[in-house]
Amino acid sequence: MNQKKELIKNTLIISIGKFSTQLVSFLLLPLYTSMLTTSEYGAYDFLNTISIFLIPCVTLLMDEGMFRFLIDAKKDYEKGEIFSVTTIFSLVSFVAWSILIVIVGMIVHYPYTIYLIFYILASLLSALAGSSARGMGKFKIYSVFCFFSSFFTIALNILFIVVLKMGLVSLFISYIIANSAVSIWLLFKLKMHKLVKFKYLNKKKIQEMVKYSWPLVPNSISWNAIALTDRLLIIHYLGEGKNGIYSVGNRFPTIINTCYSYFNISWKESASKVVKEKDKDDFYNSVYIDLKHLLICVSILIIAGLPFIFNLLIKNAYREAYFYIPIMVISVYFSNMSNFCSGIFSAYKDTKILAKTTIVSTLINLVVGFALIRYIGLYATVFATLVSYFVIFIYRNYKLRKYIVLKKDNYMFLNLFVLLLVTLLYYTKNLWLILVGLGIALFYTYYLNKNFIKAIMKKIRRKA
Repeated sequence: MNQKKELIKNTLIISIGKFSTQLVSFLLLPLYTSMLTTSEYGAYDFLNTISIFLIPCVTLLMDEGMFRFLIDAKKDYEKGEIFSVTTIFSLVSFVAWSILIVIVGMIVHYPYTIYLIFYILASLLSALAGSSARGMGKFKIYSVFCFFSSFFTIALNILFIVVLKMGLVSLFISYIIANSAVSIWLLFKLKMHKLVKFKYLNKKKIQEMVKYSWPLVPNSISWNAIALTDRLLIIHYLGEGKNGIYSVGNRFPTIINTCYSYFNISWKESASKVVKEKDKDDFYNSVYIDLKHLLICVSILIIAGLPFIFNLLIKNAYREAYFYIPIMVISVYFSNMSNFCSGIFSAYKDTKILAKTTIVSTLINLVVGFALIRYIGLYATVFATLVSYFVIFIYRNYKLRKYIVLKKDNYMFLNLFVLLLVTLLYYTKNLWLILVGLGIALFYTYYLNKNFIKAIMKKIRRKA
């Protein structure tokens, strides 16, 4: 199936650009946890979460609309309309929101208001640059963009934290400088600056793009609201130190999000391209089952392998995070599977359903977290997130039947059994039992993906 080959190819191209630098970033955890206190790391995590929450409000996610509409655009004039509408709207909105952020920051006496504004600007530029490259099918240059954004962020982190001893602000400044500079470079490389013209502002195009993009805002805000409400509950009831522990624990499940993000970028394009083809149902189902097997195996392997590296990466002050990670990993699994469904909804340009489903999930997260946090501490937010992500996955899967019925996985109960078994062995903290868990995880990964692994090995032998 040509579509599947293209999806795999684009995913691999993106992975090459992202994986190496993100691996280095992950390995720098000992640096962050030794040079920053739990409160400092918690403060950084909170600003990052606020930024992620506000970006959809600032841009109305017009960058996502730009990506989707650029796929269908054939003429330079059409591309000019799409990029001009997105860029001018986003920058005007950013100025207005910056004024509001300054006013609110003065009222609540938030010490990092200026950093927050520039952090949002860097994220906005990054979104515009990335969506432009993806929408134009320039996946190789997008991969290079991702590599340099991460590389320079990491390099500046090391310079500012280790050499200049700048502490917490190092994380803010590194992100702002690296992402802004590389994003501007990519926009000029794509010659997008030549497309920004006021004459391209078209009322019909604005309405068309806003109609597609605005329903994505409640969806994105609700996703981010889950993370934001978790942080607010933790900081209010448990303090910034606990939020730092929660944030460090979250870095390990983020590995799954990272792996999925490589796929998701190319998945949105592929899902949109095949939406009018006859064999689209077979394509969607084939990708769905393969992705499900891959993600469950990645989740099992992380839980099984983490005990062997956790103490090497994490300093004593953050060791409590060990107990929350398996639940976080399972939460991220359901989060990514629900995002797979959203790729199909976006392909059909039915974005309203995404907002509805995510709002329900956010409310569940808030209610469960608020009800339990005074009794079981950090476990409350971790458990609430798991419940909310599970619900949204089931809900979206059900709503997707309007367009396609995804096949049931024959290995569903076996997946669940292996996942629970490996998790149970993880919590024993017994070296021999943990080794048994790792052996089970490795064997099951091969068993579930043996056809895929054999196909790769066959290709390697042919080239050898």
